[in-house]
Amino acid sequence: MENNAGLLERIFHLKDSGTTAKTEIMAGITTFMTMAYILAVNPSIMSTTGMDKAAVLTATAIAGFMGTMLMAVFANYPFALAPGMGLNAFFAYTVIGQMGYSWQMALAAVFVEGIIFIILSLTSVREAIFNAIPMNLKRAVSAGIGVYICFIGLASAHVIVANPATKVSLFSFKGAMAAGTFHTAGVPVVLAIVGILFTAILIAKKVRGNILWGIVFTWVLGIICELTGVYVPDPSAGAFSTLPDLSNGLASFIPASMDPILFQLDFSQLATFNFVVVLLAFLFVDLFDTIGTLIGVSSKANMLDKNGKLPHIKGALMADAVATAGGALLGVSTTTTYVESASGVSEGGRTGLTAVTVSILFLLSLFFSPFFMAIPAFATAPALVSVGFLMFTAVTGIDFDDPTEAFPCYLTIIAMPFTYSIAEGIAFGIISYTLINLLAGNRSKVSLLMIILTVLFVMKYIFI
Repeated sequence: MENNAGLLERIFHLKDSGTTAKTEIMAGITTFMTMAYILAVNPSIMSTTGMDKAAVLTATAIAGFMGTMLMAVFANYPFALAPGMGLNAFFAYTVIGQMGYSWQMALAAVFVEGIIFIILSLTSVREAIFNAIPMNLKRAVSAGIGVYICFIGLASAHVIVANPATKVSLFSFKGAMAAGTFHTAGVPVVLAIVGILFTAILIAKKVRGNILWGIVFTWVLGIICELTGVYVPDPSAGAFSTLPDLSNGLASFIPASMDPILFQLDFSQLATFNFVVVLLAFLFVDLFDTIGTLIGVSSKANMLDKNGKLPHIKGALMADAVATAGGALLGVSTTTTYVESASGVSEGGRTGLTAVTVSILFLLSLFFSPFFMAIPAFATAPALVSVGFLMFTAVTGIDFDDPTEAFPCYLTIIAMPFTYSIAEGIAFGIISYTLINLLAGNRSKVSLLMIILTVLFVMKYIFI
């Protein structure tokens, strides 16, 4: 046992990071539980393009295993990677659904994106962009991501819902009871709220593993409600069973073949203008989603140095780039760093051992996918809301006495949930920071790279 502890210490430098193997493993389990929904959601989204759903599930798990392990090896950071939400929707609904391209062509665009990112990472361009963002804006990115993932958690559990008049509104229990759907639609909302309060109490009492216990508690509560008839699943209404589907017996534990989507890339459109447009869209969204996530999660973990720089960031960016290219070969959309990594960081994860734990769980999920896919959205919502709160505390570090600093931070924070995009929040922040400071006569505060980024963002909104 001591030999194992010594090996882990030599590989991950646990003491230097102020952590232990037990803490790291618990953090890894928490991160995985928080993002395990991607194993159910990604196949569902990608299958709308005609891709084989079971093959996508296998590819999603392997991409998560590969990308997260690369993060541990290249950077020794507790960040997890998987095919990105938002990017998979753009892949399926915009590139294929609206533009009419094949999924094979879209995979080719993702692969080229990954190769470009590898080159940019080797030449330190992505690192320079990270370092060019002012410290106050970095804190705003962290706080904005907190609001953003809180919004995701509340929306996924239907605590907040779409409303044609007000855009969003609270779930109507009265309406559900009148429509006779309370046991299907209303109970999950109640369970999510109970789970949020339960997790908040655990956080207040400083219980170790509070976020993970919040997920497990809410899930078990959901199982009890389903078994007693209080909760009535209806997949057609988006209310899924909390129980694992083992209807195929032992075959339920055998991973599906990736043959229908493996290496199915189509480069025939490579030289066309439309391919370039699609490629640039992938590049912009992934570049700033990744940078935003790294800023937010590393800020929460106190990994940034006094100048706001992240040590070993080149390794983290390289892991993200290689995972994107490798994921495209497997048959999934852009593989990127997950903001849910913050849940593990909040549990004390500080090194690559957290990432290795997540990576192994992704691999194991190939054989236990019925269980992982049974974790409902209302059970992960408390984790997302709680992590959102923990990340939002970064707002206290923003200098609100200086409007040229505070106003761009404010725009960054509110833009992320309102546009449902980390990348757009960063764009709002960079553009406003540059313009406000230049027009206010603070030219010395704005670097040349910030001006270049501002021009590129404005061009993106005009041409893409």
